[in-house]
Amino acid sequence: MTDLAPSDDLAALRQEIAAQLAASADLRAWDAVRVGVLGKSGRLTALLKGLGAVAPEARRERGAALNRLKAELEAAIESRRLALEAATLEARLAAERLDVTLPPRPHPPAGAEQGGIHPISRTMEELVAIFGAMGLRVAEGPDIEGDWYNFGALNIPEHHPARQDHDTFYLPADPDGRRPVLRTHTSPVQIRTMIAEPPPIRVIVPGRTYRADHDATHSPMFHQVEGLVIDRGITLGHLKGCLIDFLRAFFCISDLPVRFRASYFPFTEPSMEVDIGWNRRTGELGKGGDWLEILGSGMVHPRVLANCGIDPREWQGFAFGMGIERITMLKHGMPDLRPFYESDLRWLRHYAADPLSPPSLAEGV
Repeated sequence: MTDLAPSDDLAALRQEIAAQLAASADLRAWDAVRVGVLGKSGRLTALLKGLGAVAPEARRERGAALNRLKAELEAAIESRRLALEAATLEARLAAERLDVTLPPRPHPPAGAEQGGIHPISRTMEELVAIFGAMGLRVAEGPDIEGDWYNFGALNIPEHHPARQDHDTFYLPADPDGRRPVLRTHTSPVQIRTMIAEPPPIRVIVPGRTYRADHDATHSPMFHQVEGLVIDRGITLGHLKGCLIDFLRAFFCISDLPVRFRASYFPFTEPSMEVDIGWNRRTGELGKGGDWLEILGSGMVHPRVLANCGIDPREWQGFAFGMGIERITMLKHGMPDLRPFYESDLRWLRHYAADPLSPPSLAEGV
């Protein structure tokens, strides 16, 4: 095709370019048409450059006509590009389609293996059964907490390591500058319970907690259970009796040795670590002369009671907390924490509990 002189019919050029665009089957052919029209040496570009040779009395009309044609061709070229890209994407999706749905599961044959209760769920059921027999009920709260419930009300100071970003998962700050946190323990539920309810209070708080830690014995998400008892005249004797009875019932060892050691927690005073007897060489519980730390406990700090609107001169209480995965691993001889969350059916079948056999104190749990 020869170059058009200024007097050529622009309508013919418009029709010719439209036909070329319609015939372009892919983006490479489309780009050749685009460059041939709008490129530095393109046909329309040449016409615009030739306006200087048009007589002055006809230059205005000719320039307006060329600008209109340029706008029309640019719109047609862009429309064709979008159509070709959409067609290319559709072709690619059709060629690379992958069915990610699972086929329906066939009906299991008679006598097939039934499902089981995950060890963590089973341990929670056992905790509810044991502490429920002691008169404690289950309390729940949100996984996302504010600084006051997770730290401040529990007498945890500003400089405490648990408040640091490398130990705790923080969420983006709200408009007031406060940063919500994924709760690092279930203690905020104790605070919420003491604020919402008048004493006496007897609760256990099982649930998920989150900390920035991951290895064979730690997970960024894990489960914890805490207990809280608030009443008049509560003493360390009540705490010790409660925990000794619980540990012996849970591990099914009637004479399990239990030891209480002085310790420090910001939210209890006095505070105690609780150890159980075990054999360091064999790992057997209740045997040998070694001790294994199992949980933390103590009398609720008067300042924590006061933070929740409870008069510490009238009411006293004790609290304790332990990791659910930890006591589950000890009870069943599990060496590694990570399989709890790997969904390995072989591991689950081995450690799962019978769903038709709920825990019962009459059976020793």
